[in-house]
Amino acid sequence: MKRFHKSLFFAGLLTLLVSTNSCTDLDEKLYSSIDASQFYNNRQEILSGVLRPYTHANAWTAPTGQSGSWRLNEMSADQLAWPQKGRHGYDDAVWIRLHGHSWTFSENMIWDPWRLIFTGIGFCNSTLGDFEKVDFAKAGVSDAEKAAFIAELKVFRAYHYMRLMDLYGGIPIVTKVGEPISPPTAPRAEVFAFIESELKENIDLLPKLEKKLIGRITQAAGYSMLAELYLNAEVWSGTARWDDCIAACDKISSGATGGLNGAPALDADLLATYSNTNDNSKEALFQLAYDFQATPTRLGFQGDFYHFAQRLIYDGDANGNNGMVVIPSAYDAFKDNDLRKTTWMLIGPQFQAADPTKPVLGTEEYRDKPLVFVKEIRRASEGKTSSTMIDGEENSGARFNKYRPGRQSEAKYWSNDWILYRLTDIYFYKAEALMRKNGGTATPEALRLVNDVHRRAFAAADVTKEAYTVATLTLPELLAERGREFIFEGKRRTDMIRFGTFTTASWWDHRPSDPSKSLFPIPQRQLAANPNLVQNPGYPAQ
Repeated sequence: MKRFHKSLFFAGLLTLLVSTNSCTDLDEKLYSSIDASQFYNNRQEILSGVLRPYTHANAWTAPTGQSGSWRLNEMSADQLAWPQKGRHGYDDAVWIRLHGHSWTFSENMIWDPWRLIFTGIGFCNSTLGDFEKVDFAKAGVSDAEKAAFIAELKVFRAYHYMRLMDLYGGIPIVTKVGEPISPPTAPRAEVFAFIESELKENIDLLPKLEKKLIGRITQAAGYSMLAELYLNAEVWSGTARWDDCIAACDKISSGATGGLNGAPALDADLLATYSNTNDNSKEALFQLAYDFQATPTRLGFQGDFYHFAQRLIYDGDANGNNGMVVIPSAYDAFKDNDLRKTTWMLIGPQFQAADPTKPVLGTEEYRDKPLVFVKEIRRASEGKTSSTMIDGEENSGARFNKYRPGRQSEAKYWSNDWILYRLTDIYFYKAEALMRKNGGTATPEALRLVNDVHRRAFAAADVTKEAYTVATLTLPELLAERGREFIFEGKRRTDMIRFGTFTTASWWDHRPSDPSKSLFPIPQRQLAANPNLVQNPGYPAQ
């Protein structure tokens, strides 16, 4: 079933003769122009326009080697870092600046998410503009399906704007290509209102989630976005919207928005939601869909996370840049009996999947010696104890193991979908909203929601003693539990800002920063190109 539906999904993408890699090259040569009324002649051509923004989303929503929203949200927070490891990983200190909140408005790390996400908005706007000239009836598309296609593009565009608003605050709102040429900055509350309006006006025009719509914007995705918007409303708009968050969550958990494999439900297994067969997940609500057997495209997380010899650990075909690791304090935040600690992270001696009697060997400080990942980030091979962003070596830090590609011989090798929203998000959104309404104290329903998720992180013998109570599920503990549950998923900075710890807390090699660092600066290149933009407080205006 997965092969059929994903092949159909990607067939629509490939009709544009565009692969994911093309999204990294924005300097395309245009050999001719085709009037929209001449191109969109049938349903498949119309669908190709609807699907175009999805191919580009791979570039900025997931850890696929580009500097999108995922990198900024995780590498500036208190769980992941890319420390220098000997001769590797200094990279002009860009990762050090992210960890220390000392970034500048002129660097590519700040510019790239702006560029990539606004490019995605451009794809949405371009297709919506084209559709104004199309005779849908002549192309064999009904009025209801036309409305759903347009709603899909508008809701996906709203998701782009939500990610930009989270990162940069006030931003231009543009709904037509090239109009205006130099759009002014809209205040953050105005951007929030625009996103809310776009979602509310279009969500119910979308189809409900079902297997054949995997990877597409559906009601389940739309209401998940609305729930996240309301959860962060106090930060993003200045006004708390806890009841609205709860209502959006209830819409999803009731099953009213559909489900990928029947009614939405928590996956019992810690790996089912992230495996190379995670199209069978009951928990997933919106994901970037991949089928490595049907297309040349996969979720390329290896570049950011994998060691130089990591393909041997999985019997795979790809190594990485030995980059991001879990910082020691984040690793220690998991109890030793927490199954997520041993399931979602690699630690200790590493062996070859093809022959488990053979160790994987190091390539740098431990060349030709068994590779043993350790939680510490320090030059242990030199007898040093200092632990900072410049003190790593090749085995430093626990490693990413939440998404596993499988072995090359597996039928669905590296066909993992990247999960953007899952039912656990909804459980935690509602639990937090209930607690915020209750003065920070857990209600019985909040306890149930968090414990329903929490119990699968422990063996049966530990579930009862590890369950949260009203006394132990405080707001600070909820933030800590969110960190454990959503590690690697690109949500951490947003959570820390909502809980007031992003610029006030210390962790590993990080000290509190200026409150202005809750927003990233408007990139220098964008300010130079558009005089109508307003820089965020604490950053240079030009």
